[in-house]
Amino acid sequence: MAASDQLGQARADWDQRVGRRRGPGLDAVAAGRLPAPSGLRAVPGRGLVMLDWEPVPGAAGYLVYRAASAGGPFEPLDHGGGDVLAVPAGPYADTTGQAGQVRYYAVAAVADGESAGPRSGAVAAAPESGGPAAVEVEVTDAVTGELARPWEPMIGSEHLSYLLSPDRTGGRVIGAELREALRIAHDELGVRAVRAHGILSGGVYRRDRPGYDFSEIDRVYDELMNIGLRPVVELSFMPRDLARDPDKTVFSYRAVISPPRDWDRWADLTGALAAHLIERYGADEVTGHWAFEVWNEPNLDVFWSGTQAEYFRLYDCSAAAIKSVHPGLRVGGPASAAAGWTRELLAHLDVSGSPLDFLSTHVYGNVPLDLRPALAAAGRGGTPAWWTEWGPTPTHFNRVGDTVFAAAFLLRGMASALGRIQALSHWVASDHFTELGPPTELFGGGFGLLSVGNLRKPRYWALSLLAGMGRHRLRTSVTGDGAGGLVEALAARHDDGCIGILVWNATLDQSKTAGHAELDRLVRVRVEVTPGRPYTVRHYRVDAEHSNIAAAWDWLRDGAAWPDEGQWRTLRALNTLDELCAPERVSARATPEFTFDLPMPGISYLELVP
Repeated sequence: MAASDQLGQARADWDQRVGRRRGPGLDAVAAGRLPAPSGLRAVPGRGLVMLDWEPVPGAAGYLVYRAASAGGPFEPLDHGGGDVLAVPAGPYADTTGQAGQVRYYAVAAVADGESAGPRSGAVAAAPESGGPAAVEVEVTDAVTGELARPWEPMIGSEHLSYLLSPDRTGGRVIGAELREALRIAHDELGVRAVRAHGILSGGVYRRDRPGYDFSEIDRVYDELMNIGLRPVVELSFMPRDLARDPDKTVFSYRAVISPPRDWDRWADLTGALAAHLIERYGADEVTGHWAFEVWNEPNLDVFWSGTQAEYFRLYDCSAAAIKSVHPGLRVGGPASAAAGWTRELLAHLDVSGSPLDFLSTHVYGNVPLDLRPALAAAGRGGTPAWWTEWGPTPTHFNRVGDTVFAAAFLLRGMASALGRIQALSHWVASDHFTELGPPTELFGGGFGLLSVGNLRKPRYWALSLLAGMGRHRLRTSVTGDGAGGLVEALAARHDDGCIGILVWNATLDQSKTAGHAELDRLVRVRVEVTPGRPYTVRHYRVDAEHSNIAAAWDWLRDGAAWPDEGQWRTLRALNTLDELCAPERVSARATPEFTFDLPMPGISYLELVP
């Protein structure tokens, strides 16, 4: 089969099978124990309706419903993210309505991705139009604790054999650029580990030879270690010679998604891999810094051709094999799509007795649900919840990933994770990515923080600003039209007294990716500082006209898919984090104030240097 035909077949297969990435949930079994939320409030604002409610103990999140009349029918609000619709908590800004058009809202608690309990009583509201819309941000000098960094534990990447590739995309050498992208994630963002697919997809096991060949795994893991990164070892996909159904595949590189034909051989393989890694890198290194995750999104038949029971068997024998090598090795799962199979795995482990060092799942186009109640109900309170894939869209070649919208979305998700999620792993570091074929143009909707050529996209700058904040989190409040559901803020202080204030304007509604004037806001920031101490203030901005390299390429490209050498030089010169205005020296008053317009989507970062 020609390469182009194989690529087209892979894309068609993906489009046919992946569908909406919702987990099956537990229907009324778990959700029936959750009461309807109380205290639902709907407050109209310019371009939105702000909703909030009282939290329900034991809920992982909430589905927001809307109807055209008080009698319904009520349908879950779909903000276009292509994945789980439930949000972990209020407030929630509905920006999908029309000004003056009254709609009725209700809310239900969920136990997982879909298992909604009874709805609350309905309330009515309509978005407003025109008039001033302002938000007030107050930052005090009170330290509330250490600023958590859920992006640091891991980031996603293409299957890691790509690190060794001498091939080119857009004229750039793939392996060299992917290594540089991962180095940037480590050195500039503080990322410590990488999760990727398909480490077992090569020639690890063949029936016509004894033992296992881990030589390619050694080469790619050595590359990671040289960068300063460790792997999250995703145990996938099935070696072809070990597969029950070797013709069941996914992606352009035809990764085999079948259960094993010999379960004992699979257990032996996973145990042998763990033993080999300890022998090569040392027990202290692998037990202290590595982790093993069993498979990828087995609740989607695009990734697992077996049953749920067969996945649980895969988990049990993998975990047992790994722990038999060293009890300190960490193992977890189910690495599911859309929060699926998490509660089911916990229930299964109660029976099987298999270990679980972390519970992992994925979500796209939304902020992650809260899995702590499910873990507590299973007697596993304190077990880490790892979201090992997360981003603005699950869809390949979706241009939302190159936009400022994705940058503001990233901050919303990371802020939501603070204090409740140990790892929120952005998928992925680089646009050098070939699940459904390599990119065909620069800024063609790749998943990466960095483009081919390692240009920094708007969402890279968002995470870079967050990563550069101090470790002392400051008490911050946001009030006004859209506060908490549209406009949010975070502030922190470095040991040397430098204060960083991050303010972003973001909706989950992907119909507003290009912006919406009714959602722009006037922001006033007041900062409590030490009296008598002057500050130099710098104001960095990510919006349509600032720190937006994709927009610069649209201006330069003149129809070209890839830059020529002169255009690459121009793009690199333009690929900067831009300041909105010249630095300002603030006099020694106790509460300096700053006022600015913040578009949706948009990000402002105020840096106060004493």
